[in-house]
Amino acid sequence: MGFRFLPLLVMINNIIVVILVIVTLVNAGQQPPSPGYYPSSRFRSMSFHQGYKNLWGPSHQSVDNNGITIWLDRNSGSGFKSVKPFRSGYFGASIKLQPGYTAGVITAFYLSNNEAHPGYHDEVDIEFLGTTFGKPYTLQTNVYVRGSGDGKIIGREMKFHLWFDPTQNFHHYAILWTPMEIIFFVDDVPIRRYPRKSVSTFPLRPMWVYGSIWDASSWATENGKYKADYRYQPFVGKFSNFKASGCSAFAPARCRHVSASPYRSTGLTGQQSSAMQWVQSHYLAYDYCRDSKRDHSLTPECWP
Repeated sequence: MGFRFLPLLVMINNIIVVILVIVTLVNAGQQPPSPGYYPSSRFRSMSFHQGYKNLWGPSHQSVDNNGITIWLDRNSGSGFKSVKPFRSGYFGASIKLQPGYTAGVITAFYLSNNEAHPGYHDEVDIEFLGTTFGKPYTLQTNVYVRGSGDGKIIGREMKFHLWFDPTQNFHHYAILWTPMEIIFFVDDVPIRRYPRKSVSTFPLRPMWVYGSIWDASSWATENGKYKADYRYQPFVGKFSNFKASGCSAFAPARCRHVSASPYRSTGLTGQQSSAMQWVQSHYLAYDYCRDSKRDHSLTPECWP
């Protein structure tokens, strides 16, 4: 009897595959609705040297036209760091990624205090996970709090695909961090909001702004299945249109925190929230809070 149903099962499977392909094609290139407000327009751009300095790999970076190009080859990667730490603010950069085979390579723009608190640090990440031919980049957002990234990994990853090809043009990526929330933006569209639900799950100590490119072959692409292949070196990341505005670690207590919306309050407008929900419904690839394999006793912010 089982053999009589085999052609039917094959046909059903083929139909499912076709439907999935159609859904993928329909989603590809769809633009998110307008957020109605564009935070990047509120903050003045700066040149690389106005706000940043080399951190490592000086021979693998080049500064020109107010931006910086960094690259990875079999000898080294490269990284840079803001000249001052912040306790809140809006931090953005326009970034263009390398096309082709980039598996195992991470291009990152992030906040961290790892140098001030080694082994017990905070971090807020925008990371582009390299890919193989024909597959899109994955943008990973992450939040580490008080050493949760130091050996005892308690990541808070949300991963996205993008509604454009990030290798064709520069696009603006930003983190807004206040004592009450963290919001991640792509071209001024909010893609994730991480609210402060407790002191233990939110970074509050001053952090610096960083950019880097490095070899993360052990995990970056499909959990380490594909490694960096240096036949395709150098792997290049281009950064420009830097923005870093907010309360530095040395600012007086009365320094006012920046906002993601037209209002001074925290949170997003209704239109911004709708745009974020649209992105998450169309382009969200992974949410740690929905991962049944995770120990959610370690991530109480996921609790209802």
